[in-house]
Amino acid sequence: MSVTGIQVAVGVIINNANEVLLSRRPFDAHQGGLWEFPGGKLEAGEDIKTALTRELWEELGVMVDKAHPFIKIQHSYSDRSITLNVWRVTQWRGVPYNREGQPVSWINIRNLSDLAFPPPDVKIIKALQLPPLYLISPDPAEGKLDDYLYRFEDYIKNGARLVQLRCRDETYHRNPEFVARLLSICRTYDARLLLNSAPATAVHFNAHGVHLNSPRLLQLCHRPLDNNFWVSASCHNSSELMHACRIGVDFIVVSPVQETSSHPEAIPLGWNRFSQLVELSSLPVYALGGMLPQHMQLAWNCGARGLAMLSGVWSADRPEIAVRQCMQAD
Repeated sequence: MSVTGIQVAVGVIINNANEVLLSRRPFDAHQGGLWEFPGGKLEAGEDIKTALTRELWEELGVMVDKAHPFIKIQHSYSDRSITLNVWRVTQWRGVPYNREGQPVSWINIRNLSDLAFPPPDVKIIKALQLPPLYLISPDPAEGKLDDYLYRFEDYIKNGARLVQLRCRDETYHRNPEFVARLLSICRTYDARLLLNSAPATAVHFNAHGVHLNSPRLLQLCHRPLDNNFWVSASCHNSSELMHACRIGVDFIVVSPVQETSSHPEAIPLGWNRFSQLVELSSLPVYALGGMLPQHMQLAWNCGARGLAMLSGVWSADRPEIAVRQCMQAD
């Protein structure tokens, strides 16, 4: 049987109750009876935004006013291959209803794992669990752990829900109580802490996951931890990015997009090249390097999930405001 390539526009619509709109496929259709994010095939000559607007109107009676790329997913079945061009719909008009007779329902994002979806839609759910800000927390200054912990908790209180602890290896082993206190803060506020370390170190501390720098990434030929942990990776070019996709990490950080004080010798990618790299990825991508909250829309326009920030928060005059700006932008 010949394999056909199908381009599909998919909309992620989230209401103020943190519920996402789903529809159920007809039982006599391909992947029948499964829940899915609404959308449909691109017609000849259509771009993604046009197809998405048409499909959501025909299917749900919703008129799209504002949307941006969210993630692109490629998947092959035995008889066809599809590309889901998933967009986040942030403004719309109309009350969604089953205009084509299909069941539709608002489901809390936390409960999506209770439903059955086609395989590629599962990747959308994973991306929805990621916030728009990936906060990078630096190595603490000697003798200032209490101040560091206070600031760290303030960022978590103000909405940071995904944090990478970027420390020297000796910090983890010299200050295990410090790492334990950070993890305790994160668990109190339902945030996730990933250690920039060897995977075994993340397991040792029972962290929420590991962040792989590019040398560690390239040493691996498969995903280093099971799905009970989050795995992210730093990428600086297409080769590293494709390797991260092959081994099955959960999301990727691409850098440096702009000039950055932490790596002044690095040549910035620029937004155009960053956009090209995001286009290659089948996983959520964060932009890193010279990022500030006002860059969120630029990152979204490139198809990124959001921003990874270190100095843009830790060096800000009012860092708690920077965190809130990023989280409220979503």
